[in-house]
Amino acid sequence: MTHHPTNGAFQEAPLLSLKPAKTASVVTPGCHRARLRDRFMVSGPDALADIEMLELVLHRAAARRDIRPLARRLIEQFGDFNHVISAPTARLRQIPGAGDGVIRELKLVEAAAHRLARARVMGCHALSSWSDLMTYCKVSMAHQPTEQFRILFLDRRNVLIADEAQQSGTIDHVPVYPREVVKRALELNASALILVHNHPSGDPTPSEADISMTERICAAAAAVGLTLHDHVVVGKERDTSFRSLGLL
Repeated sequence: MTHHPTNGAFQEAPLLSLKPAKTASVVTPGCHRARLRDRFMVSGPDALADIEMLELVLHRAAARRDIRPLARRLIEQFGDFNHVISAPTARLRQIPGAGDGVIRELKLVEAAAHRLARARVMGCHALSSWSDLMTYCKVSMAHQPTEQFRILFLDRRNVLIADEAQQSGTIDHVPVYPREVVKRALELNASALILVHNHPSGDPTPSEADISMTERICAAAAAVGLTLHDHVVVGKERDTSFRSLGLL
């Protein structure tokens, strides 16, 4: 009861409400990631946008903080999920929040992708598994910052028996020595070759130097009975086959 100071009458005080005040709902990073994981398991990877896939990859490196701002910065900088995981370590370090743990998780995913792609082609008939072979080459080489030259060695049945990176060069040149290519093929008892190199510029059009080098390797291989099936130039979005262009 309350006494009114002006007239001496007693009045009842209003009852205080015991109902909790309404508060805005807060989505915690843990709940958000749980929903992403559930959607991934139920609907598959196609149900997630690139930034969401990246969040799931990175949450192990920063389990107690909201990783979405970093994922957004990475996508904005490199374009998409594939370009993020294959980005050079030095460039990743320039992104605020991308410390050693984040880079380690990205490079682990990249290494796993390379290993899976390689497992699909090793020991397989290379010419009848051409699509898988090109997928492997793109995964391994399309986003390399410098030119890399690889040789796929095949046996008499055209089964892939070895894949070796012979040389790495600059952004637009890689030195290749036909004698070393042939020597290695003979050491492996290979019967045929497929040459592969990347163009970091993204344009897989063969250069005059590419054509000249291929002609020299083809001649050296033919001299010892080796078959050169093709030379493939890998770009960021597509690849070019010397054989399809009539250059072999």
